[in-house]
Amino acid sequence: MKRCSVYAGKSNRPQPVNAKYVVPVLVFTGMLIFICIYLRVRKSRKYSEAKVDDEIIQLESSRFDLDTIRVATNNFSDENKLGQGGFGPVYKGTLFNEQVVAVKRLCSNSGQGDIEFKNEVLLMSRLQHRNLVKLLGFCFEREERLLVYEFLPNKSLDNHIFDHIGRARLDWKKRYSIIKGIAYGLLYLHEDSQQRIIHRDLKLSNILLDDDMNPKISDFGFARLFNVDQTQFNASKIAGTFGYMAPEYARHGKLSMKLDVFSFGVIMLEIVSGQKNGGFRNGENVEHLLSFAWKNWTKGRTANIIDPTLQNGLRFEIVRCIHIGLLCVQEKAADRPTMASVMLMLDSHSFALPAPLQPAYFMKNSRLTVTQFSMCSSMETGSSEQRSFYADGSANEASISSLYPR
Repeated sequence: MKRCSVYAGKSNRPQPVNAKYVVPVLVFTGMLIFICIYLRVRKSRKYSEAKVDDEIIQLESSRFDLDTIRVATNNFSDENKLGQGGFGPVYKGTLFNEQVVAVKRLCSNSGQGDIEFKNEVLLMSRLQHRNLVKLLGFCFEREERLLVYEFLPNKSLDNHIFDHIGRARLDWKKRYSIIKGIAYGLLYLHEDSQQRIIHRDLKLSNILLDDDMNPKISDFGFARLFNVDQTQFNASKIAGTFGYMAPEYARHGKLSMKLDVFSFGVIMLEIVSGQKNGGFRNGENVEHLLSFAWKNWTKGRTANIIDPTLQNGLRFEIVRCIHIGLLCVQEKAADRPTMASVMLMLDSHSFALPAPLQPAYFMKNSRLTVTQFSMCSSMETGSSEQRSFYADGSANEASISSLYPR
């Protein structure tokens, strides 16, 4: 009986594990995993920085010392300031050899770190095309991060198109030449350069004009590299300018070459109409350019879209450009043409154009008050302002093109 009572006192249930042994093991394992990940990321970043630094050394001939740039810009005086970009101010400067340059000075709060700045230098040094602004050099000294570009005297395209006097000086022949020049530059970025590049912030203010009014795409602070076999990926940061963003990118972060195509379509319609996409006054109301162009196109009233100062232009060519512009701003990315197709459309007037579908951000109510337009724009893109920005946590967190893994 006693023997039975002994066995009866034992239980087959698992004994609880002592927490004082388990917790330290879990903490140690977690710390070990964290250390391994940290060392791997650090090793990758050091490799990236070392490789970038090696290539930067090869560009020593393009490096400017800070004192030279200070003298050239009169110590970054307000009198020499040309404008304010998304990453900082731009100054006019004159070097010792009397060469006039434009100096882009990065702000300390721009979010662009050293490796990102160097990557932009490497990217721009490899881009050589007549329709892209040429990088002459850089300065990476003390706290300063400076980019030195060729100086273009005729400023940006928006200073002409959105100015009543300025756009009157741009006849259709010149505007058509500007449209084709921008298209050539984009085609080079998308297909013909050493890397496939998405500009991400194409707009009239980022199109500069040289002495002969030839267009040059500028401001590659938001540019992103694409692998040759890539067609689309999801961006972790939304960057660009409201009004020029494709809907799939503004809403879901889906990034592809068709983002630049959409921006190009907006630019075409702005050049043809002389009106801002972000809204233009029509009496006491405000019109949204894409909706305005679509409604007049479908009703056969293309004359309402065309800038009145272009009365002496080639009507067939102007209408064809409106058609191409509407193809570029279609809602679905798959429906938009590539830049190679756009160039074919522009070069060959005998090339048949498909019928465009309804554009993105289409507004059924064609005439809105200023307040109503602002509310509609806010619902579509988050703001009615047309300004360069970064979204997702930090408004100024830069995402400069990376040539190497981080």
